[in-house]
Amino acid sequence: MFLEIDFLKHKIFSVEGNDIYLTLPVAPWEAVLGANIFIPTLSGNIDLKIPPNSQGGQKLRLKGRGLKSAINGDQYIDLKIVFPPVTTDSAKALYQKIAAETVFNPRDKLVSDRKPLDL
Repeated sequence: MFLEIDFLKHKIFSVEGNDIYLTLPVAPWEAVLGANIFIPTLSGNIDLKIPPNSQGGQKLRLKGRGLKSAINGDQYIDLKIVFPPVTTDSAKALYQKIAAETVFNPRDKLVSDRKPLDL
């Protein structure tokens, strides 16, 4: 006999096999500086250490925190960097200062020497 179980969609967790996934919103400064963030797991809330210089889309793994079975699953945390709205002149000035003091181009692998890609 085979038993197939379908899960109802959960508001914060998704399931793949025995693994569960959580998309975790983090502020830009939490991603850059690192942070301890209180997060939910199936067995209760825990403090998760976000490493410094984390990137959006980066996945963190909590071994054995997924669904319980003969082979326990893991919980994966997908980091999603969320930017606050810039609503004041001082907040805008902070971003301008970061732009002026940071040499960084997130698109440097897309194009070189400002020439169009050969498609």
